[in-house]
Amino acid sequence: MNTGFGAPGSGYPPCVTSTTSQQELVRFLEDRFACAQACTECARACALRASFVDPDGTTEQELVRRKGILCAEVCDATCRVLSEQGPMDEDAESAVRMQLEWTRTVCLECAHVFDKHPDAEDAAQACRDCARACSDFMATLG
Repeated sequence: MNTGFGAPGSGYPPCVTSTTSQQELVRFLEDRFACAQACTECARACALRASFVDPDGTTEQELVRRKGILCAEVCDATCRVLSEQGPMDEDAESAVRMQLEWTRTVCLECAHVFDKHPDAEDAAQACRDCARACSDFMATLG
């Protein structure tokens, strides 16, 4: 039975074909949405954490602020990429995979910096959650 999931221009990656089960498609969409949602929450938490840091503070405080701003920007960009509905050929899938890997790396680095800063536990956890969501979604890309 042809379900039509892999129709040209459908926005799904090449690993989603007409023989892809409905469960696999649902997982792909759920993981994509969960990743975008985690990126949004991480961007919000990092921007908030960065705004609490005195820009004229110590070198350590400046690192926290810079990492928070970078993480927020990367997560925001990733969320925009994931919300696009254009066709996802092999090149587009590769670009999404690179964006997810970059986001995962930045989030883990940011969580490590936040772990050393008092009262930044929530932002550090949001970063780790986002990194995990990126890894989970990359797994659905095949």
